[in-house]
Amino acid sequence: MGALRKLAASFVVPGPAGVAIRDRLRVSESDAAVLAEVGMFLGSLAAGDLAEGSRQGLVHDAASWAVRKRELTGRSLARWAGSITKATHDQWALARRGQATHLAWLHRQIARIEARLARPLGAKADKREGLPRGYASRSEWHAKSRRLHTLKGRLAVVEADWEAGRVHVVRGGKRLANTRHHLEAAGLEAAAWRERWRAERMFLTADGESGKRFGNETIRVTDTGQISVKLPAPLSHLANAPHGRYILDATVRFWHRGQEWCDRIAANRAVAYRIHHDVARDRWYVTASWQRAAAPVLPLEAALAHGVVGVDMNDDHLAAWHLDVHGNPVGEPQRFFYDLTGSTEHRDAQLRHALTRLLHYARRCGAAAIAIEDLDFTDGTSREQHGRNKRFRRLLSRFPTAKLRARLVSMAAEQNLAIVAVDPAYTSRWGAQHWQKPLTTPRRKMSRHDAASIAVGRRALGHPIRLGAPPRPLRHWGRTAPPHPDQSDRGGHRTAQARPETRRREETRPHLPGPRTGCAPPGGGAKAGDQGAQHRSGHPVEQQSWQQDSQ
Repeated sequence: MGALRKLAASFVVPGPAGVAIRDRLRVSESDAAVLAEVGMFLGSLAAGDLAEGSRQGLVHDAASWAVRKRELTGRSLARWAGSITKATHDQWALARRGQATHLAWLHRQIARIEARLARPLGAKADKREGLPRGYASRSEWHAKSRRLHTLKGRLAVVEADWEAGRVHVVRGGKRLANTRHHLEAAGLEAAAWRERWRAERMFLTADGESGKRFGNETIRVTDTGQISVKLPAPLSHLANAPHGRYILDATVRFWHRGQEWCDRIAANRAVAYRIHHDVARDRWYVTASWQRAAAPVLPLEAALAHGVVGVDMNDDHLAAWHLDVHGNPVGEPQRFFYDLTGSTEHRDAQLRHALTRLLHYARRCGAAAIAIEDLDFTDGTSREQHGRNKRFRRLLSRFPTAKLRARLVSMAAEQNLAIVAVDPAYTSRWGAQHWQKPLTTPRRKMSRHDAASIAVGRRALGHPIRLGAPPRPLRHWGRTAPPHPDQSDRGGHRTAQARPETRRREETRPHLPGPRTGCAPPGGGAKAGDQGAQHRSGHPVEQQSWQQDSQ
């Protein structure tokens, strides 16, 4: 058996650093026409700036940024130019991070295929030597050798782009762009796709600025909900208010975090806004966002002072169980189901509902922390990791680990609950081995996922997962487990012994006073350790106290 890997230490996940709220805009036809024209004009400027930034490659310094901003200022407005250049720079940086991740993935796949090609056909994996298994047949070996050449060709292209600082970004989304060639399969017409494509490429985003009126001069939202947009210079003829502004007929009212938003704009603190059009619903929305002050991370000991709720994440449900500070499961296991099939909106709603129920359960239990596994399936979805098991690969691909974790952290912060991330190694295996069978009763059917939730919670608390470890601290006297009813040695040794350094460990176990009278129960007096006083009818003291007078 190979050596077990070293487990990473548990830690409290930091809270969210920003806030975003959204509300619907019930705009009129004239407002919708003006917003669409402004959005398309600014979107064309953003597309040109992104192309220019990509052509500059690695020369992304303050001087080149200033040159691009001055050029856009002459074509629109200084504030719009700043928002556009910042957005395109962030998009370029995101594409570079994705490029680095893709490079690392290609290197891992090539190294794994080469290692398996070097092994004999049908060879088993050797964990001691760190050798992977060989391919099952000659045809599979040949197919993998062809795939190796394909991956090396991709690697050469990506490395050339990386060294030149060249990125490939599709404004509007690569998936929507590919849908243009498969309209029948998507159930769309050309006109509908064109409208959706224009909506995705519009740019109506303005960064906030502290000290300015209501925290934003470009897209201003007053405390009464009135929205006004500073128009670019070429579209100033569309203004219906002084200073080149356009005031919308529709008003906005943020129900979620509305008071927090009102406090910010009343103090003229920065708030960023984004106006976008949902073509499928034919609705306009406005999103307000701002940064939060970094809250201090709660120490791990303080977060676990009242126990923890261990959670095992699965593809169709969350298995949860409340554990006390000693690592003992309390109550019954809980399962919060969700369905990951269907559209993205459906999956998000399902996850949000399941996480809401989980947070309410943690609040009812009185726990201040939720323990989850620090999962990462980025490498597990590859065909080299689970080549023939396509069903398992699809399961890992559709399981939104990052989205679920980010949503749980943001929702738990509003409930003053801490999220503790633990190492996911062997939780399912050891949980099923040490907890599934002992906790199974005729009225409780334990699953591996329920047992894994206990393993996750015990690892967060710092306790061993195995059942044999004493869950409660030892007392200063005697042995922790009670003797057998018949006082014989048939049951074997006691389950837990006091440590050698424990004081009075060789003495007789004392009896605690009764809860009502405060006196010792029968057989638990001062002579409990006297062998002469136990079951001896002829004991002198006992005869004096209990002998009945013959008269």
